[in-house]
Amino acid sequence: MLDTLDAPAVRTWCRLALSALGQAREEIDALNVYPVPDGDTGTNLYLTVESATAAVERCFDGAASPALGQAVRAMADGALIGARGNSGVILAQLLRGVAEVLAADGGGPQALRDALVRGAEAAYQAVSQPVEGTLLTVAGQAAQDAARTRGPLAEVAGAAHRSARSALLRTPEQLPVLARAGVVDAGGRGLVAVLGALADAVAGQQPMGPVALGEDLPATHAPCGGPERLPGHPAFEVVYLLDAPDAALPRLRARLAGLGDSLVVGGGDGLWNVHVHVDDAGAAVEAGVEAGRPHRIRITHFAEAAARALGGGPTAEPAAERAVLSVVTGAGLAELCRSAGAAVLAADPDAPPSSGELVAAVRRCAAREVILLLNDPELRAGAGAAADQLREEGLRIAVLPTRSPVQGLAALAVHEAGRRFDEDVVAMTSAAGATRYAELAIAEGQSWTMAGVCQAGDVLGLIDGDVAVIGTGVAETGAEVLTRMLAAGGELVTLVLGDGAPEGLADRLVAHARRQRPEVDVSVFAGGPESAPLLIGVE
Repeated sequence: MLDTLDAPAVRTWCRLALSALGQAREEIDALNVYPVPDGDTGTNLYLTVESATAAVERCFDGAASPALGQAVRAMADGALIGARGNSGVILAQLLRGVAEVLAADGGGPQALRDALVRGAEAAYQAVSQPVEGTLLTVAGQAAQDAARTRGPLAEVAGAAHRSARSALLRTPEQLPVLARAGVVDAGGRGLVAVLGALADAVAGQQPMGPVALGEDLPATHAPCGGPERLPGHPAFEVVYLLDAPDAALPRLRARLAGLGDSLVVGGGDGLWNVHVHVDDAGAAVEAGVEAGRPHRIRITHFAEAAARALGGGPTAEPAAERAVLSVVTGAGLAELCRSAGAAVLAADPDAPPSSGELVAAVRRCAAREVILLLNDPELRAGAGAAADQLREEGLRIAVLPTRSPVQGLAALAVHEAGRRFDEDVVAMTSAAGATRYAELAIAEGQSWTMAGVCQAGDVLGLIDGDVAVIGTGVAETGAEVLTRMLAAGGELVTLVLGDGAPEGLADRLVAHARRQRPEVDVSVFAGGPESAPLLIGVE
């Protein structure tokens, strides 16, 4: 439990918030009925926090840990630059307010109280016409209750989280469109996840998990398209970053307010994130040109977005060109995937690819249909957000949540570009799901595991993601893992040797597998990830 918020705690907060939003992203998207039922609030919040997290991570690239002020300013700047949608810009402005206080006053309990209050104020100030029953209400109530809490840092953060949950459940009483749909506010739900992550980071606890909405409030609602769908609402969402002096903002706000609604302008120090809903998208951009230099301009047509959320819109003809993109670490695995016909995104094991990097890699495939093999469970949230962006561009994309490279190889083995897209996805998913996977890892310190207590330097055998064997040698541990996996049956064993694999390991394990099950086929490949001396797949 922390007495004072510091830079590592801010880093943990961002990581936990990103994880929580990743888990709740689809739920939050489904809650999205206000201001427009386009089903993207969860995705927008995830992308906003992803950008904030990446900015904080860059602060830790040097040898020394950054100061608190550097970390919180990076968080705020990253959120501003990466903010997506109405909710993303509001959250970015809230984080900017929090950062202003923490950077100036430190990370003690009183500073956190003041920071949460300032964050809520900044969020309200960013919105041209604040509406209660939204993220703003949840932020304001959380800040008020945190300000009244006397106690250590963890109590202040915990009070903010609990208050946010309570305020979230009351949002349908404040906003009729939520009551009619039977949901809570999507943006407020996202803020609860962010404040829960803060409470966990300060208390040093495991994430609390998704908020319980209560039996009287369903977590999701019928797909967008009921009576609240789009009548009378502007046709376009316009978002851009704007380089402009503070003095230009009043005129810009007045001009945009006259063009449409849902106007949010966040930022400061010459850089602003502008969000507005309008019928004349060109006029909204021209207003930015008059104020300064708009860039990273995004224009979304709401009718098309709503149709995508419903699964509607025009049905595309079967694509003539299909690609498989595999995310892997290790040169050998990359070459193996390429030889099987896949495009490859080489990943850094210490810095998994962001949703933006996944989007760029899919675009480089230059295919109308793409099957994405993740090969790592930690990439699921970012891949989901990336897939949503790519579908907006008209691409047909399927994300196969393969949890290990050996599952990805199994999926690639049955890929047939000549099949219908859906049939190919089903066949590849089935092949991956039928492949049990394991890996060896070296323990970095003492820890409790499913197999008992391990010490630094022990060899851990993980089967299907859980530690099943603790040993002292790579070959011996690998053999024990293989024995356990073959006890459940199997016809094909795949061994992928990492760069740190000892000499002769493959020969020993092949012989061991054939002693256990003479009928099995064994394939051996080199060049796995540096972090794992051995990967095992059994089909």
